[in-house]
Amino acid sequence: MSLIAVIDFETTGLSPAMGSRATEVAIVLLERNQVVDRFQSLMNAGVHIPAFITSLTGISNVMVAAAPPADRVMRDASRFVGSAPLVAHNAAFDAKFWQAELARADEPAAHRFACTLLVSRRLYPHAPSHKLGVLVDYHSLPRAGRAHRALADAEMAASLLGQIQHDLHRRHGIARADHALLMKLQRCAKPGVAALMAQHAQSLVDALTAG
Repeated sequence: MSLIAVIDFETTGLSPAMGSRATEVAIVLLERNQVVDRFQSLMNAGVHIPAFITSLTGISNVMVAAAPPADRVMRDASRFVGSAPLVAHNAAFDAKFWQAELARADEPAAHRFACTLLVSRRLYPHAPSHKLGVLVDYHSLPRAGRAHRALADAEMAASLLGQIQHDLHRRHGIARADHALLMKLQRCAKPGVAALMAQHAQSLVDALTAG
């Protein structure tokens, strides 16, 4: 599978388990590191947005009142993603909302999430922090718009993913860092990164030789 979907949610709070709901979702679809499509929508979950969230995101109660229902947006988002694996920055957050909002829409949510935050911690231990905006500036990547809006953050996470894939190629000779490798890397202890990359590179050589 060459497609990867980079996703970001804006929400009313930290966790659906605490009653928080999504207010916006955006997805950037990548094929071989190139953006091939985008999806973005506000969504009306029928809940109040606290003032401090509006201050952070710029998303107001008036804006979501005019948005399509959350269940319809999530069904559209699910169809857009299809079977592509998902990537997010701080994926533990976005995965919870992806699963919870799809469950409310009676849609399956079996997608695996790779996390650019976890991968960045392993590859860039000297970064001043591993927040998305800080990493974007650290790598001199373009700012895609206002932070804490879903499409801007998804675009920046996609750019960071491209940087990660570039650096894996440059440092370890990994010609194509696919989703499965990112999943292994985010679970790897920092001292084991070089060994994991060498093992992966050798497995590719062995596969080509066997073929």
